[in-house]
Amino acid sequence: MAVERLLPSDEAHDLIQLTREIADKVLAGPVADEHERAETYPEGVFATLGAAGLLSLPYPEQWGGGGQPYEVYLQVLEEIAARWAAVAVAVSVHSLSCHPLLAFGTEEQKQRWLPDMLGGSQIGAYSLSEAQAGSDAAAVACAATPVEDGYRINGTKAWITHGGRADFYNLFARTGEGTRGISCFLVPKDTEGLSFGKPERKMGLAAIPTTTAHYDDAFLPSERRIGAEGQGLHIALSALDSGRLGIAAVATGLAQAALDEAVAYAKERTAFGKPIVEHQGLGFLLADMAAAVDSARATYVDAARRRDAGLEYSRQASVAKLVATDAAMRVTTDAVQVFGGYGYTRDFRVERYMREAKITQIFEGTNQIQRLVIARSLAR
Repeated sequence: MAVERLLPSDEAHDLIQLTREIADKVLAGPVADEHERAETYPEGVFATLGAAGLLSLPYPEQWGGGGQPYEVYLQVLEEIAARWAAVAVAVSVHSLSCHPLLAFGTEEQKQRWLPDMLGGSQIGAYSLSEAQAGSDAAAVACAATPVEDGYRINGTKAWITHGGRADFYNLFARTGEGTRGISCFLVPKDTEGLSFGKPERKMGLAAIPTTTAHYDDAFLPSERRIGAEGQGLHIALSALDSGRLGIAAVATGLAQAALDEAVAYAKERTAFGKPIVEHQGLGFLLADMAAAVDSARATYVDAARRRDAGLEYSRQASVAKLVATDAAMRVTTDAVQVFGGYGYTRDFRVERYMREAKITQIFEGTNQIQRLVIARSLAR
């Protein structure tokens, strides 16, 4: 069901319509089903999205972006997620990976690299986590040792969306001691000494690889460092609020897709002489699902509007991520329930949606971390 959206301009309405047309053509239905089932990479999909300008919407037109408010970008992301969550996650991560250069790069760095990163022909990845440094980002151990004219990188990064497929990677590596001893680097895919592990075997989002990255004495010239040495953790954390809103939008799209499937099935399936949607017990379940989806959308849109207005939005981003991803888990689980025994089989998409929803409660900061962020905000 197409969501009737409250958008700030006619241009935004046109953009949503364009997104729906492209997503229905290249992402929806059997296309996503087959790639997820076979765990095969969707060749050409990101080039199509990039050619339509959908990979760089929240960035300034000066650098090749779409110049759209975050409120609009997130609703585009939700539309993509309602067709194919794995692709939407990768789009969100790409947007996240462009942030450090735009926000902390020099003018020379931005002129050199940003137009290509935002031009639609490249896809980016974010490389912060390690096996022992997930929620505790300050525990990063991958080392960047200063040498003449640059750095030698040694260590391993983990949980990289689009690992081995991306064109560039934001790397956060240790250049000193403590929380001020981490620096940010922009790593091209063809860097000598950079290699990737086998894709993780995941519950869902199987079409887009998630891998480890191994740096074996890889050399990066000094010009590849973004921001000052030791500023890396600040750069990483500055992008996370926006990234959390991206995941909130993805989770909402996934929940909307599950709700749509459940409602359609409940209208067709009959029991005791009438469609099961007309039975109060099931009707109330669907009503709760709809309320959860609408609430999730409202929380991320509110946070995005605060971001667009230049207001503090860190707590609201955590609230949106928490509310939307918990809603996605609940709604997809209830969608399986609506389908009964059929929902537990792989013949219907709701089973996949339920598996995909789980990761949204984990990445971009677990929902326990979101509660910690919210609690600390209240304490201040």
